[in-house]
Amino acid sequence: MSLIFDSIFSTEVTITTFLLSSASALICGLITAFGASFRSQVSKSFTISLLLLPLIVNTVIIMVNGNVGTGVAVMGAFSLVRFRSVPGKAKDIVSIFLAMTAGLSCATGYVSIALIFTFIATLVMVIAVNLPFKDDRTVDLRITVPESLSFSEALNDILEEYTKNYKLIKVKTTNMGSLYKLLYRAELKDKAKTKDMIDKLRCRNGNLEISVTDRIEGSEEL
Repeated sequence: MSLIFDSIFSTEVTITTFLLSSASALICGLITAFGASFRSQVSKSFTISLLLLPLIVNTVIIMVNGNVGTGVAVMGAFSLVRFRSVPGKAKDIVSIFLAMTAGLSCATGYVSIALIFTFIATLVMVIAVNLPFKDDRTVDLRITVPESLSFSEALNDILEEYTKNYKLIKVKTTNMGSLYKLLYRAELKDKAKTKDMIDKLRCRNGNLEISVTDRIEGSEEL
């Protein structure tokens, strides 16, 4: 039983062992790409990158293993690449590390460990997506009020009724100073009652514009 956790590489890399490690790396990439895209908005290019990253890492490590000259050449080649991208979310960065770890495991021949590790890590990721974390109820609440309304007092009772906590983030004047645009960061008690909260706020702000949006993605960046 313990033999399945042994490395498939004995003394040298053969075509059979290389194809086996490459196939395992592709399976790990497929599992990782599924976990990263499960109930999340990810681009097609990012999904393809996660799919191919374990295979690429697997091939590079096999080529470099035990060969200093090849390692220096690979390092020089990768140093010519300039990576430019927008900051990623924490989940995206974890997915990249997961794919790289799976590729490294396959490159050392421990394909069974790589597959089991990838499956368990992806399963935990999928389960965590369905858990009701605090951030799932955190929203940005934008309210437009007339200048005659004392918003610091007029809206507090409604916000306290429908939110666990709230904070006024930004106040901005508009329409030649006749209106105020308020931005609140709030944690809702129950998202299903969002419409009721908006209806009560409309009665206070004279039926002016109100919007409720999910928390800004930038706050999830590492």
